[in-house]
Amino acid sequence: MKEELQVYDNVLQLIGNTPLIQLKKITKGIKGDIFAKVEGFNPGHSTKDRIALYIIEEAERKGILKPGDTIIETTSGNTGFSIAMVSIIKGYECILAVSSKSSNDKIDMLKTMGAKVYVCPAHVAADDPRSYYEVAKRLHQEIKGSVYINQYFNELNIDAHFSSTGPEIWKQTEGKITHLIACSGTGGTISGTARYLKEQNPEVKVIGIDAYGSVLKKYHETREFDAKEIYPYRIEGLGKNLIPTATDFDAIDKFVKVTDEESAHTARELAKTEGLFVGYTSGAAMQGLKQLARDGEFDENSNVVLIFPDHGSRYMSKIYNDNWMQEQGFFDTQNEAAAQEIEFIK
Repeated sequence: MKEELQVYDNVLQLIGNTPLIQLKKITKGIKGDIFAKVEGFNPGHSTKDRIALYIIEEAERKGILKPGDTIIETTSGNTGFSIAMVSIIKGYECILAVSSKSSNDKIDMLKTMGAKVYVCPAHVAADDPRSYYEVAKRLHQEIKGSVYINQYFNELNIDAHFSSTGPEIWKQTEGKITHLIACSGTGGTISGTARYLKEQNPEVKVIGIDAYGSVLKKYHETREFDAKEIYPYRIEGLGKNLIPTATDFDAIDKFVKVTDEESAHTARELAKTEGLFVGYTSGAAMQGLKQLARDGEFDENSNVVLIFPDHGSRYMSKIYNDNWMQEQGFFDTQNEAAAQEIEFIK
């Protein structure tokens, strides 16, 4: 960056150093100070910018990625957008295997960023040849000069957050953080951030947010994979039907499960109370905090940081769409009233 002009060489230099914002309205009645690490301020509008740049630059450094190569990845949307963005700047081809659970907004964005997109059925077993995991593996085998990022099983996913998100939060809270609350999908964000924070202060409590229909909470408690836990749910980028090795379960103190419906309403509530237009998983993180507060998790000395992973613009056809909310059976009287606030002048 040319400091005297505040000019950046390219968009990738804007990744990281996202703001920490205190939540004051939606947290009314909750003990302690509550802060949000708002990752939607990254240029790709999500925390996945961090891992995309970190993993790709590590692959370049090791000579794994060469000019003209193709980058392949499985994604619920955000990682794919970030990889496509980095690929444009660095000159790589980008192929993405995407879950059909991803919003149309996300899929359209990926295509706009020049990626070739394969949409794979969401509700199939991880080892099914149609799953986005297996489709990505097959494409990697078929395409010469390709690199498969494989975020779910890539230790660099954790390293990216250990080297950036963790130090940022520690500095922004002046080392006073007592609780970290973050959603767990691949597990890289929560694991890398947790490792760094616990190295600075082992007393920091790390709480993961999981979805009903996901195996992560039970696996954390029993270290056993229970397929009976798996059933379809709507939140993207949260929970899993497999055990990602990019999750360091030893760095996480406990998990809390949240519902699709309450997470959707809470995301909408964040917009109306804090002016923060954030994604579905951010609503899930906030909902988890509410449940923890009801259970007496926090006191007056608590300094709690939630990670809000992405921006609300990725969910215009889902949680911020009244018709979609109605179709899911998520509307209550409060939200129906909100839907009627538009008045057309004839």
